[in-house]
This record gives sequence, structure tokens and C-alpha cells, in this order.
Amino acid sequence: MTDNTSSGGDMDDWAAALAEQTAAAAPPPAAPQQATAPAMAAASPAGAQVFQPLQGAPASVSTSVEIERILDVPVQLMAEIGRTRITIKNLLQLSQGSVVELDALAGQPLDVLINGYLIAQGEVVVVNEKYGIRLTDIVTPSERMQKLSRS
Repeated sequence: MTDNTSSGGDMDDWAAALAEQTAAAAPPPAAPQQATAPAMAAASPAGAQVFQPLQGAPASVSTSVEIERILDVPVQLMAEIGRTRITIKNLLQLSQGSVVELDALAGQPLDVLINGYLIAQGEVVVVNEKYGIRLTDIVTPSERMQKLSRS
């Protein structure tokens, strides 16, 4: 017991709505150029309206200026040999000469972190009687994501 007239009527409604939308999107043939400007403004990306380009600087110069701004931003670099968890009782019993066992194996590369994010692995070296790090492996962004998903 199907009603073919209602589905045919629905198709006519869709066709009418589509024709109305097409007519509204097309500029009138005798319309001046300024009538299409609001339609073009509505179709422009939001970023072009929100973020205005810097005035008076070519694109290549503004890019180098932006890079120059961040080159002097300080970041915290940490070298992590290993980690462990101990109880407060064991922490209070530590004294000079105590040995704390870490989860890293001897000879394993240490992690180099920038602001808490792993960016490389390296090995300890001595340079001018000071400790240093020789980077042996730089972590790519995709490897960082894999390590985060395993944690």
C-alpha cells in the first residue's frame, strides 16, 4: 500500500528547492558588479577576514621576521638517564653514597627532552671537563606519536 503521489510530490519539492537555490546563487544578468561583492565576501575563507596580513612587508621578509621572533625563546632541555619509583620511607632513608636503581639498562642511550617532550636520544660525553650529550638519534614527529600511544 504505497502512495506514489506523495513521493512524486516530494521530488517536485526537491526540484523546486534546487532550482530556487541555483537561481539565488547565480547573479542576476543585469546586476552591476557591486551586487556580487557581498556574495564573494560571504564565500571567502574566515581566515582572510580574521587574520590580516602585515602591512608594508613582502611575504619572504615577514616569514624571516617571524622565525627571528622565536629563535630567542628559551626552552628547557633535560637529559634523562632513567626513572624509578620509590616509597617516601625509602626516600627518607637515602644518604650520601646510597645507590638508586633506575629502569634504564647500562649503556642504553639517554633521552633528551625539550619542555618535557622527547626529541632525541644520545650518549654522555665529557667536553672540557664538563658533561655533555652527543645526539645519536633524532626522534621524528611520527615516532613521537608512536611512543605516546605506547605509554
